[in-house]
Amino acid sequence: MSLSYQQLLVAVPLVLQGGNVPNIVGEAGIGKSALVVAVASQMQAKLFTTVVSLSEKGDLVMPIPPFTANAFVMTSRYGELADVKYGYTHTLIEIIAQAEAHPGQPILWFLDEFNRGSQAVQSELMNLVLQRQINSLQLPAEVQIILAENPDSDMPGFEESNYAVMAGDAAIKDRTTRLVMRVDVADWLQWAKTVVAGRPVIHPLVTAYIATTPDTLFPRERGADLNPTPRAWQRVSDNLYELEKLAPKMADQLIFDIVAGDLGTLHAQLFVQYWREQGTTLSMAELFSPDFKGTQFNDLSEVTKIALLKQALLEVTLTDASNATRFKQLLEAAAPDSRYVVVKAISRELLNELYNAKSHSTEELYQLISEVALDAD
Repeated sequence: MSLSYQQLLVAVPLVLQGGNVPNIVGEAGIGKSALVVAVASQMQAKLFTTVVSLSEKGDLVMPIPPFTANAFVMTSRYGELADVKYGYTHTLIEIIAQAEAHPGQPILWFLDEFNRGSQAVQSELMNLVLQRQINSLQLPAEVQIILAENPDSDMPGFEESNYAVMAGDAAIKDRTTRLVMRVDVADWLQWAKTVVAGRPVIHPLVTAYIATTPDTLFPRERGADLNPTPRAWQRVSDNLYELEKLAPKMADQLIFDIVAGDLGTLHAQLFVQYWREQGTTLSMAELFSPDFKGTQFNDLSEVTKIALLKQALLEVTLTDASNATRFKQLLEAAAPDSRYVVVKAISRELLNELYNAKSHSTEELYQLISEVALDAD
């Protein structure tokens, strides 16, 4: 069993409130880190992150020599001894400072890529996770810990995984709550429309492409080199926003190599073809103009037709008789498989509105939608 992003937004805080440590397991790039950021925001918690795979033994706490003369002990027969103290990583110092400055405010400490750390590092973190203690230092009550791991071939459902992970300690497995995260296209598309700094977090063109080709968000067939992942698509989106600032000719020269650097050659070819078609595609005003002839729509790829028809579902009043007639014509101009994809995206509310509109045009559109749905069944 596995949970979607939206389900984990509920499950992770629930586990934390139960006094336990959630361990989020999922493929690389599917959004585990983004999930933890969202959980911290939801809980109004201060977030600190340690990437365990980049840690070395002693990074968390390291013996240091005494700084004062009082720390040295003189013996009568055995020489001089030093009372060695410990120096803590700066992240831990910041966590303590945060707890002292803001008592009562939740603190999340995210230990990312936990099972990609060495056995020595994992052992060093054991007391932190299990006992909330490092040597003589006790974690403040405000601090709660979240782990994230890549799949291990010993885990059910991940028998074919080949991540370079270290076998987890049995005590960690027994004392943490494993929550398996899956890629959910609907969740991702919902998140993609979130507006940050005045723009959607994912470029609308990327969102439209994934909506029409959902299998490309995280394809099951994985190549040996670069592959699409939700994280890779976010990089494509960020780069696309920047490409739009360039002259069109320069953007066209650069886009394939930039996208291929995140998705690999095959998926870059498909997306760039879609991007180029969008540059010459039709607006909703053109599509639903009384003077529209339809030949330009017919020449578009099926992916672009689907994207335009789905956009119309969101932006055009289809209970209007003329718009219903035009949408019916456009839907009929799409391939049968494309029609089915569009019909699946029609909400029950819109269907009810079309049914109750009672005009000849809306009745014809409602009938076509019903026929497409029945043919698919």
